[in-house]
Amino acid sequence: MPNVQVVKSVEAMIIYCVDSIYGGNEMLYKDQKFESFQGVVLSGADHSMARDNFSKIGAEIISKILAEYRGKIAVRLWDGSFAYGAFDAPCTIIFKEPGALRELVVHRDLLRIAESYLAGAIKIEGDLESLFGLKEHLDDLYLSFRTRLRLFYQALLLPGLSAHTSIRSWRAHWAVRHNSQASIAHHYDVSNAFYRLWLDPEMVYSCAYFSESKQSLAQAQRDKLDYLCRKLRLEPGQTLLDVGCGWGALALWAACHYGVKVHGITLSQEQQRLAQQRARLAGLEDQVRIELLNYRDLPQGAQYDRVVSVGMFEHVGVKNFPTYFGTIKRVLKPDGLFLNHGITSESGWKRTPLTRFMNRYIFPDGELTRISDVTDAMERAGFEPLDVESLRRHYVLTLRHWVATLEERRDEAIRHSSEVTYRLWRLYMAGSAFYFDEGSIGVHQVLAGHLYGCQPLPLRRDDLYKT
Repeated sequence: MPNVQVVKSVEAMIIYCVDSIYGGNEMLYKDQKFESFQGVVLSGADHSMARDNFSKIGAEIISKILAEYRGKIAVRLWDGSFAYGAFDAPCTIIFKEPGALRELVVHRDLLRIAESYLAGAIKIEGDLESLFGLKEHLDDLYLSFRTRLRLFYQALLLPGLSAHTSIRSWRAHWAVRHNSQASIAHHYDVSNAFYRLWLDPEMVYSCAYFSESKQSLAQAQRDKLDYLCRKLRLEPGQTLLDVGCGWGALALWAACHYGVKVHGITLSQEQQRLAQQRARLAGLEDQVRIELLNYRDLPQGAQYDRVVSVGMFEHVGVKNFPTYFGTIKRVLKPDGLFLNHGITSESGWKRTPLTRFMNRYIFPDGELTRISDVTDAMERAGFEPLDVESLRRHYVLTLRHWVATLEERRDEAIRHSSEVTYRLWRLYMAGSAFYFDEGSIGVHQVLAGHLYGCQPLPLRRDDLYKT
């Protein structure tokens, strides 16, 4: 007969943990505490019986969690049985081992599903974007105390993640130092060949500019490059600074089609190497200079007619806005124009599963903020915003093109990187498409000039749309 005090203490621990987890106080919960707690509970349970019934337990857990969910997904368990949805659902989540389901119950956090997918404990077939529709359901899920208690207890009966799919080990594998050069290398120095597989021929790794949803990505990116040049009102002989120039697409386009001299700067050696090679092949060495340089280190006497920054702004960090915009203002000539193209967030960079995932695996120093905060920082630095445009819907289309091409070329992508890198970029881009489509993140182009300056702009925007 079990000791009554032990039984009561175990019950108290379960109740305490359930209240802590589902009450939202995640600081009360740590992985290592759960591991030891599981051992206490299992020592008082029929372990062999639980092991024989893992699939039955899993099916009951899923049926309770997704009872009110109306999204178009299916869930398959490790034994091949469907716990939710039909075989023809557009997205199927496959729990390859019970430990991944336990993670979901204990944390009720979409980030844990994402990490289990990266670690290989979960497989996702079909439309990965649909997965992110679960977040709101999990956030709003109401379960009675009795149901929560039962689910938590059932989760304890499931085994943990195996050693090779341990989330903690994958976190350690992907950890990097949080400084600019290391974080840029972490994201961009995967492999030029990897990016070339799913980007357009110009290798533009930022939002395209579509005339219609059915337009090809290649043409939409060429249209975006030309649109940027027209917004900057580039003219032959001018000097252009491209901050975060990537693989040189905009620099080459501006030099070739508008006759300007371009100084491109990047912190990625892989990008610099390819951009320089492309400039040589195009015969533009005299017009395009690509340098491995931080914007903070631009020479004091440097002056440019135009400055552009596309897709680099996300790495700056809100606290560095004064330095960033102040540096741009210093190097921009009095009658010059500055175009800043970057991702924004309507809620700022709050601690959410999405932001934790982004900082942990994609952009270690990435931070987004509201467009109003961006323009406010620009004004404080002495800029006058002249034109602000949202391209949010264009990024949805761009990301869906990227994901589709990456999935089509999966085997090649893995050869040029790794299975984990393929999963990571697939997950990151599908999730980004979901949140851009939802509207919680956006992308804006802000054209600015010196405050009280005499900017070379026409009275109307008609010239932007002339072909």
